[in-house]
Amino acid sequence: MNKIYLLVLFIVTIFSCTKNYESIVVTSEDFHKSVDKVVETMVHDIFSPPVASRIFTYPDVAAYEIIALGNDNYKSLVGQVKDLTEIPKPDISKPVNYRVAALIAHLDLDRRLVFSEAMITNYRDSLYEIWSGKNPKEFEASKEYGLKVADYIVKWMDKDNYKQTRTMSKFTVISDDPSRWQPTPPAYIDGIEPHWSKIRPFVIDSAAQFKPIPPPPFSMKEGTLFYKELKEVFDVGNEITKIGDSSEQVQIARFWDCNPYVSVTRGHLMFATKKITPGAHWIGIAKIACRNDNADFDKSVMVYTKTAIAIADGFISCWDEKYRSNLIRPETLINQYFDDNWKPILQTPPFPEYTSGHSVVSGAASVILASVFGDDFPFNDDTELPYGLPVRSFNSFSQAADEAAISRMYGGIHYRAAIEVGVQQGRDLGKFVVNNLTMVKDNKASN
Repeated sequence: MNKIYLLVLFIVTIFSCTKNYESIVVTSEDFHKSVDKVVETMVHDIFSPPVASRIFTYPDVAAYEIIALGNDNYKSLVGQVKDLTEIPKPDISKPVNYRVAALIAHLDLDRRLVFSEAMITNYRDSLYEIWSGKNPKEFEASKEYGLKVADYIVKWMDKDNYKQTRTMSKFTVISDDPSRWQPTPPAYIDGIEPHWSKIRPFVIDSAAQFKPIPPPPFSMKEGTLFYKELKEVFDVGNEITKIGDSSEQVQIARFWDCNPYVSVTRGHLMFATKKITPGAHWIGIAKIACRNDNADFDKSVMVYTKTAIAIADGFISCWDEKYRSNLIRPETLINQYFDDNWKPILQTPPFPEYTSGHSVVSGAASVILASVFGDDFPFNDDTELPYGLPVRSFNSFSQAADEAAISRMYGGIHYRAAIEVGVQQGRDLGKFVVNNLTMVKDNKASN
């Protein structure tokens, strides 16, 4: 009898010590917060706009490919994105949670692509602690798989020619041609990323596929188109400067500034104020759209990925033209010919003028977001709140893109041609991405 009693007691004890773990729940908000942490780290590290676009895209692709493997509504990017091959399959004998794995792969690639790795690692570890407590076996299986996919994506990423461009020559001004770009005050930084057109694109055929028409022929003769466009920048700048900060144009210029490194001089000191890049601003708008739409985790990952790809290809396309036309900035000519004390509302970025990078990526991103949510999609853009700028409201993505583009005129850093041709360049590229990138298989999820 005692033996039977002890056996029953042993069995009861074993079952009472066995915990029934529920599956780990990961929501779209978890993904949004992780993207926010990446943006925060990128602002801290100061990445140029083209490089920042690359940092956004590869982690998104890794996360999306895992989601597409686990959700029949979504289609893999294999065969649609340059040189991407099928990611490894998970071990079916292990309880892999695809969403957890996707977020782990995303964060692991983020960690590898930034300088301040600890900022991402500490955030990731806080999630690891939560997930491991909820379901240890599922967490470990998901972690193992997510890191395996991250390693696989790194091998693909490393063949995009980025590392090779790190060793290529700097851009130097050696021509006496008065139309050629020159470094601008206050820091007179050399032209950044002169070889970005050599980066492997994601969807577009080549960097030159959406080569825009040339800028107006350079001429300082009064009455020529180029002279008129230069004079317009000068006159607009003077007009809105008289009104001051209350000017709507000044507010628009500052809202869309998105210059990751603004040099500030105080006596003999020079320091930087840090902001997000143009691409990061549109990633922020993608987040706002997902939240307004109540998009779930999988759809949110799809939206970020599609938007990031278009932005990345937009920078490749734009930078190809910038260093082909190599056009001088308005500030340089205005100081030479009109007023040597004139300063633009915004600090002129350190690269050639034509076309406007913000205009190109705004046009591209707006087309992508409209393809998912419809262009008639009102939203309040609070992306710039962390940088002390108020919310602006828009009735559509295209309206936001148009305002982002014209902000470069108000800011005094672009001629009209770079703005109007640039935003159209971006929209054409965005349409190409929409037409050549199928991410949703059926009507259960919006493409």
